[in-house]
Order: sequence, then structure tokens, then C-alpha cells
Amino acid sequence: MDSDKVVRAMARWWQTVSQEDADPSARNPMLYDPLQDGVVKTSKTRQYVAALIMCLGAVAAGTALAWTSPVLAQISVQPPSNATAGNSTMGNSTIANGTSPVPLPLPSEDRLQLTAGQQTWVSSLLAIGAFLGAMPTGYIADAIGRRYTAMVMNVPFILAWLSIIFANSAGWLYVGRFLIGISTGSFCVVAPMYISEIAETSIRGTLGTLFQLLLTVGILFVYLVGSMVSWTTLSTLCLFVPIGLMLGLFILPETPVYLLKKGQRAEAALSLKWLWGRYCDSRSAIQMIQNDLDQAAADAGIMDLFSNRGARNGLVISMLLMFFQQFSGINAVIFYTVPIFQSAGSTLDASVCSIIVGLVQVIMTLTSSLLIERAGRKILLLFSSTVMSICLAILGAYFDMKDSHKDVSSIGWLPLLCVVLFMITFSVGYGPIPWLMMGELFLPDVKATAVSITVMANWLCVFIVTKSFGSMIESLGSDVTFWFFAACMAAATIYVATMLQETKGKSASQIQSWLNGR
Repeated sequence: MDSDKVVRAMARWWQTVSQEDADPSARNPMLYDPLQDGVVKTSKTRQYVAALIMCLGAVAAGTALAWTSPVLAQISVQPPSNATAGNSTMGNSTIANGTSPVPLPLPSEDRLQLTAGQQTWVSSLLAIGAFLGAMPTGYIADAIGRRYTAMVMNVPFILAWLSIIFANSAGWLYVGRFLIGISTGSFCVVAPMYISEIAETSIRGTLGTLFQLLLTVGILFVYLVGSMVSWTTLSTLCLFVPIGLMLGLFILPETPVYLLKKGQRAEAALSLKWLWGRYCDSRSAIQMIQNDLDQAAADAGIMDLFSNRGARNGLVISMLLMFFQQFSGINAVIFYTVPIFQSAGSTLDASVCSIIVGLVQVIMTLTSSLLIERAGRKILLLFSSTVMSICLAILGAYFDMKDSHKDVSSIGWLPLLCVVLFMITFSVGYGPIPWLMMGELFLPDVKATAVSITVMANWLCVFIVTKSFGSMIESLGSDVTFWFFAACMAAATIYVATMLQETKGKSASQIQSWLNGR
């Protein structure tokens, strides 16, 4: 059996080499591998450029997710209550803004005055759109390519902001928020796929964290600008992000993995040269990709995702990491940010608290991108869940004492410290790493389907946590709610410590060997 596989692999290799030699485009001088001083060199600059351009979709998603926080207060009959604010940015909590504090409202405008029920729809339609947008994106990416998929799914971003800017009724806001949700869910699928397929192994982790980093940048932008300008001006400024993304996508190449999967070997080599530099060893890199494709099935369906052991294990790991990410209690912590700041003696208003939260996320997610290839995925996940579990347990004890009418004035600094540590460790670990690992764990034949299912599961968890949070507070109390999330993080620590292996520096074949139990 093994000898037959070797023979078939050699036959495929000889066939592709023969096709390449016969292909006139393969004689393009750019396809040659000139050696500078006899040493193969790769350039990382364009890989960063390509990842940053693609992650403008994450900036656009961040602006959409945080938009309701400063805006609802301006376009509502009355400013949203804490309960409504808690759902006002029902977003992916990798973002950590599912229940962001509501900034002080600017003067409202007469053309839109939303009722409480309409506010709920404006908030929730994004999550519904994101779930539905993630569903077909994997199949579209396999059909027309990662780059063209990003172009197509960027159009709803632009149409959504135009609908919101010129909205003169709640209905147009509904349309805009639903469309913006479709694009948000789609880019949660296609951006990690694109980045994982263009990155060298040595910087795959750093590039993989850019999605979360740029998403937090989008959130911080809205928090900063939204506290100073009207909602129409804010929406107009947000429109420039997807426009810039569309322009940037025209200069990006398709991923070498997709092109090679479609049999376009010469185009794949050109793409690799553009991304990795003229002096890279494109033949060896292309052959490594081809070996991974040969290891995978030609056209795997959704059943192959569950019948293949490696793909199935990868899907379980990805979905559990997303589950732990959403059930980390990030929404609960942010919901109580303002009261916790006040209990520590702070007189900061809600908008300043939001900006502080957003700034901490950006700085620490950037730190994670610098640490990821040194410390590794596993150690950062363990550090993140362990510290978050301790912080949540302390916050639960604090609210238990406070609800029991005990004097907690002398320890008002303690919950503030816990919130800061929680935000730092979330942004370093469970914020960016689940997105990164989602792109690492699958072979090209099942990646599109697996990533779509994982993102859909993520948004389902967002919906469950956000919708159930208020009822948990009412029925169980703040203390038990925080302890529940602390238990989830303790379970995450045990799972990662016992079941997860480090993927830092490993090739796709090495990761698949682990997932297949070899």
C-alpha cells in the first residue's frame, strides 16, 4: 500500500513538472529562482502588507460591532438602559464589546427616534446577518478564490454604510445592520483563510493575530470618534474603511494554495514570488504545498470533514476554542466596567471607560502578536484562561459580598485590578489565538467548510451568551454568573493542558500527523 502511494505521488510530481515545462507562462522570468550570493532569501514585507490589507475587513467589522455603543443614545426616544446597552453591540466577543458601556449621548437628531424594541432589532440583526454570512462563504471561497470572495463580500459593507448614512426610518437601519452582519461573518471566514495560506511558517502566528488586532483598532476608532461627532459623521467615516479595502484587494494576489488546488501551477509560483520575494525558493515551496494537497482528498464534502479523523479532531478543537472564547465572561466583565471603576473611586464617565477598555485591548493584542511566535499558542492560552479564571472568581466573591451588604469600600481597587488583568490576558490569549489556530488545523480540501462551520458556531455562542446574560444576572445573581464563567475558564485550562499540542513552527503535514494520532 505504501509503495503504491509513493508511485502515485511520483507520477503526480512528474505530471505537474511536465505540465509546467510545457506551459508557456511557466517561462516567465519571474518564475526563476535566482540566488543572491548563493543563498535563498524570502521577504516578509509583502506578506505583512497583504495580511494588513485583508484585515481591513476586520477593521470594518470592528467599527460595525462598536457602532451601536455611541449611536443608540443619539437616535433613541430615550437613552438605552443598561439592559439595552448590554445588547447594543451584540458582537463577537473576541472583540470584547458585546456589552460595552454607553457613552454620554450627543444631541439627538429629529429624523430618527427609535423605540426600545427598534433598538433591540438594530442591535441583534448584525449577529443574525453574521451567522448567515459565514454559512456560504467557505463554499464561495473554494469556487471563486479567497481574494474574489473578499471583494464580493465587501460590497455589503459599502451598501450597508450607505443605507445607514441616508436612513430616514428604522427600516433602513435594519437593512444596513443586516448587510453589515453578512460582511462581518464572511470576513471572519475568508480573512483567516487567506492569511494562513500566504504566510511563511515562521510568521504564521504573528500574521494570524492581525485579524483580532485590527478588529480592536476598529472598535477603538468608534469609541474615540463616536464620543465627539454625530452618528451620521461617524457612519460616513466608517464607510471609508471598506472603500479602502476594496482598492487594496485589487493589488493582492490570490493565495498560492488555492491556485495550486485549481491546477494553476505557474500562477501559484507568481503569487508566491509576489508574497515571499523574488529570491525565494518557489519550486520547493510549491512542492510542499502540492504534497499537502496530495495528502488531502481532491474534492472533500462536508461528510469528509466528519469521517476523516484529522479533520474531525481539528473541527472539535476549533469549535471548543471558540466556545471557551465566548464563555470566558468577557461580556460580563465589560458590562460591569463602569460600576467597577466607580467602586474604585473613579469619576470617569462611560465614554472614557469605553475608550480605556478599547485601548487596553489594542495594546495587549499587539503584544500577543509579538509574543505568539516566541511563547507559542499553548502557553499563551494556558496563561490566559488561568488568570481569567482567578479574576472571575474574585469578581464573583466581590459581588457576593456587595450583594450581602458588606462593606467593600476598602477593597474597591481589587475588582478594578481584576478587570484590567482580565482584559490584558483575554487580549493576549483567547482573543486572537482561536482565530489563528482555526486557519492552521485544516488541510485545503476541508478548510473552507470547516472554517465556515467554526465561525457559525462562534456567532451562535455570541447570540446565546448575549441573550442569556441578562436573565442569568436576574435569576442567579452577579456572583454566581461570574463564578459560572470562572468554571468555564477552569475547564478551558484543563482542556488545553491535556488535549492541545503546540503548533508553533510546525508545517501543515506535522499538524495533521498530530491530529491523526500519529
